[in-house]
Amino acid sequence: MSTPKTTMTGPVHVTAPVGEPDSVAGCGVCLGIAVTRTNARSVGDYSKVSDANVVLRTHLREEHGAE
Repeated sequence: MSTPKTTMTGPVHVTAPVGEPDSVAGCGVCLGIAVTRTNARSVGDYSKVSDANVVLRTHLREEHGAE
């Protein structure tokens, strides 16, 4: 039997993390998501912060045409 390979081949390229999305002024949905994110951060629930960022990015793309 051969020994399984346990190392990676080639370099790994890591990019800087994307910043948090900003809500659109005057949009109640954006505001609600931003408040949820702020509340989650205030209690240390960073998984929920990440989830809120995903929801906000999706909302911005679908409702505000952001990319």
